[in-house]
Amino acid sequence: MFGIGDFANLGRVSVRMLRHYDAIGLLRPARVDPSSGYRYYTAAQLTALNRIVAFKDLGFTLEQVQTMIDEKVDPGELRGMLRLRRAQLAEQVATDTARLASVDARLRMIETEGHLDTGEVVLKSIPAQRVVQLSAPCASYQAADIGPALSPLYPQLMERMEAAGVRMAGAPLAHYAAAPGGAGDESIIVHAAFPFAGEVPPDPGFEVVVLPALEHAATLLHHGHMDDAFRTGQTIAAWIEDNGYRAVGEGYAREIYLECPPGEYDLWVTEMQVAVQ
Repeated sequence: MFGIGDFANLGRVSVRMLRHYDAIGLLRPARVDPSSGYRYYTAAQLTALNRIVAFKDLGFTLEQVQTMIDEKVDPGELRGMLRLRRAQLAEQVATDTARLASVDARLRMIETEGHLDTGEVVLKSIPAQRVVQLSAPCASYQAADIGPALSPLYPQLMERMEAAGVRMAGAPLAHYAAAPGGAGDESIIVHAAFPFAGEVPPDPGFEVVVLPALEHAATLLHHGHMDDAFRTGQTIAAWIEDNGYRAVGEGYAREIYLECPPGEYDLWVTEMQVAVQ
């Protein structure tokens, strides 16, 4: 048998926690010395302790844990519950990481307020272009929302293009539109697209659309991760205002990914195009 201190160390819990579990009847010691009141536990009781800690990590109250232990939840069910909880926590970590990146990008933008370089914006005429595309809904035009919605579309589109025998004929691009909804709805539709060559067979699993020509587009190269793309967007906005133009349509930038080595986001080069008149 193990004293309460040794058992706590083996189970990676505190002595105080074991005393509390004993007090509420959740995990009684195997033996209590009648003269000293000292608690002793067996190695077999580590299994029960592991279950208690696992259920607590799943977010259950101690009262609920007691009920599940009394009902003898089998190991398969417990593994399934823990896997589900792990997936939920991983999703939350990913969401928080994206939100932190967005906050950092906004902070960098605030730190450079009043120092926008508007000298590199180029006014262009963009011809109409036939593209194949996949689309998805997105909660907002924020980078933290766009990335998870847009990024998975490109490998899916490439796979379907290959299956349909459709060849890429230019850099990948993205364009955006407001989602159908009521006033104040921030949601958008993201479109991942490739210019293509040749004919497209029936029912290829993607759309074929013609992106309209932009008679005048204020364009600027964005270098680095797209989490910081709104900084480039704000530079374009300052140029538009300073030069007597106004944005046409919904004001979303069309993005052409000129250089996009996988995973090396600091090396990305993206041309952002905003229709103006």
